[in-house]
Amino acid sequence: MKFLSDIEIAQACELRHITEIAKTAGIDDKYLELYGNHKAKIDYNILRETEGEPGKLILVTAINPTPAGEGKTTTTVGLADGLKKLGKNVMVALREPSLGPVFGVKGGAAGGGHAQVVPMEDINLHFTGDFHAIGAANNLLAAMLDNHIQQGNALGIDVKRIVWKRCVDMNDRQLRNVVDGLGGKMQGVPREDGFDITVASEVMAVLCLASDIMDLKARLGRMVVAYTYDDQPVTAKDLKADGAMAALLKDALKPNLVQTLEGTPALVHGGPFANIAHGCNSVMATKIAMRLGDYTVTEAGFGADLGAEKFLDIKCRLAGLKPDAVVVVATVRALKNHGGVPKAELNNENLAALEAGMPNLLRHVSNIKDVYGLPCVVAINAFPTDTAAELKLVEDKCRELGVNVALSEVWAKGGEGGIALAEEVVRLCECENNFRFAYDTEDSIEKKLNDICKRVYHADGVALTAGAKKQMAQLEAQGFGKMPICMAKTQYSFSDDQTLLGAPEGFTVTVRNLKVSAGAGFLVALTGDIMTMPGLPKVPAAEKIDVDETGKITGLF
Repeated sequence: MKFLSDIEIAQACELRHITEIAKTAGIDDKYLELYGNHKAKIDYNILRETEGEPGKLILVTAINPTPAGEGKTTTTVGLADGLKKLGKNVMVALREPSLGPVFGVKGGAAGGGHAQVVPMEDINLHFTGDFHAIGAANNLLAAMLDNHIQQGNALGIDVKRIVWKRCVDMNDRQLRNVVDGLGGKMQGVPREDGFDITVASEVMAVLCLASDIMDLKARLGRMVVAYTYDDQPVTAKDLKADGAMAALLKDALKPNLVQTLEGTPALVHGGPFANIAHGCNSVMATKIAMRLGDYTVTEAGFGADLGAEKFLDIKCRLAGLKPDAVVVVATVRALKNHGGVPKAELNNENLAALEAGMPNLLRHVSNIKDVYGLPCVVAINAFPTDTAAELKLVEDKCRELGVNVALSEVWAKGGEGGIALAEEVVRLCECENNFRFAYDTEDSIEKKLNDICKRVYHADGVALTAGAKKQMAQLEAQGFGKMPICMAKTQYSFSDDQTLLGAPEGFTVTVRNLKVSAGAGFLVALTGDIMTMPGLPKVPAAEKIDVDETGKITGLF
């Protein structure tokens, strides 16, 4: 029996016109800007001009990712379609995929099987141009910075203390470290430079956390790009770049409306990575979805130690959001991988390995319940190779923590396969909710780092390099010490060592660099060997992507 690929399933679906989807969501035509028949941008003034109490907010997160796959986006979409089948008024709020992973390791990122957002080709590629606008704004600022230095450097910028990088939305390791400005006096000031991937740009974080266009411009203006010879920060506003950057981003700030395969309205907007940024879709999209729907299902990137922690400690704190329930996604295959089974052997029943890998899931569940005080359910994303004994083991171990397990069959069955999970989520949304943060922003930077590492990662503590300690003292002296912390850490482990799978203990987390993202409103702590520009794998996914004479795209999973 031949199974259809994700893209074949998506292309076989008969999409509804986007105006029908908008009508389903209760969006008046005056707020729509159409991008063809199946995509539209929504004017953010709908928030100010539409009355009503916000609906329930459901966060979908996961265990630490493995090569076996977890299916977090697939579960998010299928859960929303399952809620719709229960007769609920529901919206989906997702991030936009980055081109880098689409052409790199991951391939497409719009869900999978019969639980996808569509048109999946557009969403995975250029979509409505948001990432291009973010890259243009980022690089305009870089150009104005270097031009200021070339034209006399009135601000006294120390060329060796420039912290702003150019960006491109592609996995390109060749650009991590470059030297530019070569070629003579009129070609600029020669200096060491580098590129980040667009999703790691602070402009992305700013767009995702902004509440409106004026807040966007103010945040852009606060971004620190360099330091002067007397250690004073230089901002985008000092370079008079904030207005032009905001002009480039005014349309990108508007959330994008699409649909699931089953016609559930979906807002897909913003796309920071959770291992190097805060990993959540835009505040604007989330709040619009909550205003329009009785239930909003959103996700945060990678495992709960990264995405959920940042969603709760950064996004919810800065935006005044309070989640009503959390779904932790796992697969039996991935848990066996955490238990030491190589990918090639994951299809075989192995209760010992599954039990050895279970602590990873249980630690994430415990964090959600005990650190953050939120009700949660474990969603087992079903595979045909899962055995009854393996599923029972997961269920029994989770129930020992007082958490239910729901089998999610949305990849194969769409919304129908998500009804059991949806029923449990509806129940949880009415449960006691004692939401709290993992740390207090009024504490010192080192105390906040230790709280995250000890309470969420279960480390012995944090170790700062000599350089990071100096940066910490400077940031506190400059008035940046009371901000939330955005940890840049490997997604594969609770620790900063990606080889430590499961639920490691007896480790410390090393912070080697601390910097301020003053526009986003948080401090970034780089740990281990994490990089802000990924590289392509030995066999990039791009090698399998193609287009025929009719314009039909293949190979996007």
